[in-house]
Amino acid sequence: MLTFLLGAGLAALQPAKRLMASPADPAAPAQKAQPATVKTAAATAADIPFLDAEPQAEEQLLELANQARRQAGAQPLTLDPGLTQAARIHAQAMLQARELSHQFDGEPSLPQRLADMTDLQLDQEGENVALDYDVEHGHEHLMLSPPHRANLLNPTYNVVGLGVVRNGDRLYIVQDFGHALPSYTVTELKDRIAVAVNQTRRQANQPELQRRDLLIADSVACSMAEADKVATAPARKLAERFTVLTYTSLHPETLPNGAAHAIASRTLRSFSIGACYARTETYPTGVYWVVLSLE
Repeated sequence: MLTFLLGAGLAALQPAKRLMASPADPAAPAQKAQPATVKTAAATAADIPFLDAEPQAEEQLLELANQARRQAGAQPLTLDPGLTQAARIHAQAMLQARELSHQFDGEPSLPQRLADMTDLQLDQEGENVALDYDVEHGHEHLMLSPPHRANLLNPTYNVVGLGVVRNGDRLYIVQDFGHALPSYTVTELKDRIAVAVNQTRRQANQPELQRRDLLIADSVACSMAEADKVATAPARKLAERFTVLTYTSLHPETLPNGAAHAIASRTLRSFSIGACYARTETYPTGVYWVVLSLE
């Protein structure tokens, strides 16, 4: 009788809150973390020899996944080298531990593992892990499991990393999914926020605000990134002169909850924007730190 093992996990990034990797099926029993001696994703690619990796099997997995997505009406996934490196490292960890897990003792969480290996800006992540005898059956069994099928066919995901490591006649399989966002320069980010500000003004039947450049605005935003929090001494000092909104964002077109009321004030005449992009402990895959000053 053919036996197989599966595991699914997901994570998502929301403003000021990070949901870490966890079993996607709440009814499934939690897997106990197992020790692993393999180097974690913080290691560089040159430090990890993948003599047991199966690149052809990984290519086959990608083909099967995209075939299933096309049939479901979802866009194909793009293979990312950094995510693949992260997936291979985790597959190697599972082989050495002889266990399936989304996080071993001493291993970073899924968002951190992916952030350590790719420059992509991700706002959602998910992972499937499996142990099977060949690629075809591995894909088939993943598709037969609702949480794994959901990851494979999730229309939000647009990138993937695939790691397959052989142990005798069995394959340890890792599929790391993500939703990669457009990458903006600070100038582009500010322009998009400015459009959102004046759109909010128009919706409130108020005249557009004049946009000013406040020299210290970017440094205040970067102080937030360095502290990994939106309430910092420079931000509080700035609030002595202006009405200040500080927040984190991956979607510059969307202002934070509660901002519309302040922006729609009849007494306002101008605004300025400070921004800083950074990866922090709270946001391992990166986020924009924003200071919106209203005058």
